[in-house]
Amino acid sequence: MNQFRYTILYVKDVTATISFYEQAFGFERIFISPDNDYGELNTGSTTLSFACLELAHSNLRAGFTESNLTNKPFAMEIGITTENVDTTLKLALEAGATLLEEPKTKPWGQVVAYVRDLDGFLIEICTPMG
Repeated sequence: MNQFRYTILYVKDVTATISFYEQAFGFERIFISPDNDYGELNTGSTTLSFACLELAHSNLRAGFTESNLTNKPFAMEIGITTENVDTTLKLALEAGATLLEEPKTKPWGQVVAYVRDLDGFLIEICTPMG
């Protein structure tokens, strides 16, 4: 059986990124490799992982598009659910996130806000569905 287990984001500084997600969202560090080029966070049922750009370039010899705060975010997002979007958003901003969209209540009742992390990846902070 196939199972979605993790997402890896390619970042400039694995340790700084891990620290950001710990401070912003309270995720637990699983580990960081001895050379600080790879790390993982326990976020629940899915692992959020980070690899340094150099490691990513060695894995993808033809290259890739790097995320950064200068360009618009990619057409994908990390979704983080919380019972209190305002509190989680405040913690994310204090940890260094960049605000894109203030919290809004969608027609179906879900509260949603958008930020970008240190490397420019898009994060949706929202109340759970159902």
